[in-house]
This record gives sequence, structure tokens and C-alpha cells, in this order.
Amino acid sequence: MKKPLGVLAEFSSSATLMYAAENLRDNGYKKFDCHSPFPIHGMDAAMGMKRSHLGFIIAFFAILGGLIGFGLQSWSHSIAYPIIISGKPYFAWQSYIIITFELFVLFAAFAAVFGMFKLNRLPMFHHPVFYSDRFSPKVTNDGFYVSIEANDPKFEPDSTADFLKSIGGSNVEILEEDA
Repeated sequence: MKKPLGVLAEFSSSATLMYAAENLRDNGYKKFDCHSPFPIHGMDAAMGMKRSHLGFIIAFFAILGGLIGFGLQSWSHSIAYPIIISGKPYFAWQSYIIITFELFVLFAAFAAVFGMFKLNRLPMFHHPVFYSDRFSPKVTNDGFYVSIEANDPKFEPDSTADFLKSIGGSNVEILEEDA
């Protein structure tokens, strides 16, 4: 018995793909993705995607890194090892700026990389669209596709395939794996 993993439909252009994304969003589909060989301006809004939280994650960790860098230097120079070097006061904050900036950037970079991995659910070693013979050779060249995952609340294999055909999808196929 074969278990359905999703439905894949091909569209003729970026405009029809945008139209399909708007229709899927307006009809209550949540777990779908649009695949094209190049970025399409406005596709995020057409799919109903919210603004990414990655910027807030990066800002939080950048500030945290800066505070850690400044705090560690302040503590070590003023409290742990209070030694007067070259006549500087114990709290010579001007000399702390370089390390503070470096840790600010370091924490921001790590937050960007690991935050992006988490928010994009990476690494994803396999996706149901790779079961399609038409998808792989065309999507990076001249193919425009919509895939709807089986865990979408509105997913029903036959009715979802019919809906994709009604909004202009061609070569609609139900993606399945052996259960």
C-alpha cells in the first residue's frame, strides 16, 4: 500500500505560480511551497508568509555578545586583576571597544547561521518532491511548481489534485512512498 506524501503541480510561468499561491492561501492551505528557478518578488505575500524572526534573533545574540565582551573585560580589569597598566584607570572602557565589537559580530554571525538553519528546518536530507521524475530536471531551469504536503489540514489527495488543476496546474501528480 502506498502512503501519500503530497501533491505536486507544474505551472507555466511565474505569474501563474503567483496566482496559484494566492489561491492556495485564500482557500486555507498552510503547508505548501512554491518552487521556481529564480526568486519572484511578492511571492512571500502571495503565500501568506509572515516576516522572519531571524533579525530579532541576530539582534538579541549580537547585543548579548557585546555585553559579554564588555562585561568580561570590565570584570577582569577592574575586579579580578586590578593592575594599573601605563597609568590607565581600572575601568578603561575605551580599550574594551575592539573586543566588544568583535564578540558582537561573532555572536551575530553564529546566530544568523544557526537561526537560519532552525527557522528553515534544515538540514532536510529528503523532501517528497524528490520522488517526482519531472521535478528535479526542470525546477532549476524553467519549471514552476507548487507542492502541498500531506500534513496540511486541508490535504485530501484527489480533491487537492483537482483543485490544483482548476487553478491552472498541469502535470499534477500525487507523491507517494511505499508504506
